[in-house]
Amino acid sequence: MLQPKRRKFIKDFRGRRRGLATRGSEISFGDFAMKAQEVAWVTSAQIESARRTITHNLKKGGRVWVRVFPDKPITSRPAGKRMGGGKGDISTYVAVVKPGMILFEVAGAAEAIVREAMRRASAKLPIDIKIISRED
Repeated sequence: MLQPKRRKFIKDFRGRRRGLATRGSEISFGDFAMKAQEVAWVTSAQIESARRTITHNLKKGGRVWVRVFPDKPITSRPAGKRMGGGKGDISTYVAVVKPGMILFEVAGAAEAIVREAMRRASAKLPIDIKIISRED
């Protein structure tokens, strides 16, 4: 799974999930891309699952770029634990995804194959996505 090698501070605040993506909203590397349509926390397991689905469906034809990285630690407390005692331990890392953010890019494969691969990968993610191309 993806996670940061080291951090300056161990735990983060939850933050506000609102607004549009200001950076990472243009196609930079590939010909086709998955663009987020909603706000969400996408976990490292979901990113890896979607990446594996795309590469599996491309069948060695094409290159995939992952444009999001889960760098926000999410803490949780054990079930049945009483209130108090401070913040819980880190359970997973998430990427904060905002509308307009590019999640994955693909180049070097036919459009029909890429669209089908991204459609299947979108089922692994908790958000609605839009498949865009460089020509759009």
